[in-house]
Amino acid sequence: MSLLVRTWNVYHGRTYPKSGQTYLERMVRLIALDAPAAVCLQEVPIWALGKLERWSGMQPVWAITVHNFLGPLARFVTNLDPVRVKFAAAGQANVLLLNPHFEVSDHDVFVMNPQVSPWDVVFGGRQRRVCQVVRVDVDGETLAFANLHATNNAEVARVEVGLAAQFMSREPRIVLCGDFNVPHYAVHEFSGPIKGIDQILVRGLEFARPPEPWPDERRRIGAHLLSDHAPVEAEIAWT
Repeated sequence: MSLLVRTWNVYHGRTYPKSGQTYLERMVRLIALDAPAAVCLQEVPIWALGKLERWSGMQPVWAITVHNFLGPLARFVTNLDPVRVKFAAAGQANVLLLNPHFEVSDHDVFVMNPQVSPWDVVFGGRQRRVCQVVRVDVDGETLAFANLHATNNAEVARVEVGLAAQFMSREPRIVLCGDFNVPHYAVHEFSGPIKGIDQILVRGLEFARPPEPWPDERRRIGAHLLSDHAPVEAEIAWT
């Protein structure tokens, strides 16, 4: 048996290059279409959290990284001009979508930069960076899925990824996914990274099919691509 796992920075549903429309629902339905075991998402707007289960057919577990300062107007305001409006004003979260066959046993959130205050978020353009870890039961064994989104600064991101790895050091079987924001970054005791900043790494497990990014055509919509990141997927061997 193998477990299909994906990670995707959904860029608040925006396209690349940026256009005047967003496609978040379409993106969530696309990434969950064939019932994967788990999908790690980054940059999900707060207004969408309550809709993810209906869109995906999966169990959503989230960790808020930037609170919503626009309240119920967030979706309306950001959709007026997706190119210019700062999406941090609408808030965002990391989300783990889990196959409904899994029973979630635990969810932990590790804040990698606790020094960032709400003041820093509003006036300094900074974000709280977290690693969420969700444990599920598979055939009587515990499997942990981790989802992180590191700071968009390679030097800082290396430190944050290292802190996240320390946080997960006691997990016997773990799948670590996310936007590392540093290319081809190796994590001690985990499987090797692929090119780019979006990764799926494992420890205590093996790949049935190694990580690879989706080809552009799989996320193309007209002259644009869904998100400025390609989804990455892998199959995890499980016996």
